[in-house]
Amino acid sequence: MSARPNTEAAAQQAENTAPHRAGFACFVGRPNAGKSTLTNALVGQKVAITSNRPQTTRHTVRGIVHRDDAQLILVDTPGLHKPRTLLGERLNDVVRTTWAEVDVIGFCLPADQKLGPGDKFIVKELAGIKKTPKIAIITKTDLVESKALAEQLLAVSALADELGFEWAEIIPVSAVKDQQVSLLADLIAPLLPESPPLYPEGDLTDEPEMVMVAELIREAALEGVRDELPHSIAVVVEEMLPREDRPADKPLLDIHANVYIERPSQKGIIIGPKGKRLKDVGIKSRKHIEALLGTPVFLDLHVKVAKDWQRDPKQLRKLGF
Repeated sequence: MSARPNTEAAAQQAENTAPHRAGFACFVGRPNAGKSTLTNALVGQKVAITSNRPQTTRHTVRGIVHRDDAQLILVDTPGLHKPRTLLGERLNDVVRTTWAEVDVIGFCLPADQKLGPGDKFIVKELAGIKKTPKIAIITKTDLVESKALAEQLLAVSALADELGFEWAEIIPVSAVKDQQVSLLADLIAPLLPESPPLYPEGDLTDEPEMVMVAELIREAALEGVRDELPHSIAVVVEEMLPREDRPADKPLLDIHANVYIERPSQKGIIIGPKGKRLKDVGIKSRKHIEALLGTPVFLDLHVKVAKDWQRDPKQLRKLGF
């Protein structure tokens, strides 16, 4: 009489012997496609700033997802767009450099917007990257009915057929409602190379703290400003120092930062009547900064003019681009 194998035990053993995987996956798409919100949802914590304004993300942000079987390093990139400034050209260069170096590319397409020329342009470029697996991610599915979602899934599938390649996966997700976010991680993990973890357990990003603090201030400054202003705002943290005269059990971190705009006329918009807007920016961003750093913060903000910085190579360098 033959012994019947214990399938559960066999499955457990196979799971235990499965190789650990680690690698980089980047999210690309046109501006405001939900890339940053998705990155934050996968990491489980805010590592990328978000806004309903296009081109909020200005550099690659790495979020780290730790799993028993894999470590996913997610690279959130600026939205690829038709550049109108030197800054825009540099942001596009960042995207193309990033997707040439990662192990998996996720193309993000919002469920509530028809496939447009910008999407087709990006997918056409992706079609030329032969070896890297590509996943189509339909984002913001909570905003549409099932019929519109089905049409979007068919459209993105047909576009790949038209360009002569195949998506490794096509998956609809809602980062806001946490729908299929963990499934997306399940689909990315097997596409990564076999590797031990690349970052220590507990690390959620490799962004320098000063850069993250500057981004949180910029996110707060983006809220409620006029349409033409978001692209004109840049933030540089000049210094972050512990207050020397504080007792060990009551620390305070002094942060001095400059908010840069391009024209003197924009200064009043950022500062607001009697300084109210700038004060609100400080209150909102300080709350997020304290949560990020785990310490009370004194935030000192100043508004400065860097004339036409988006078009000036010297100013761009000074502001970190």
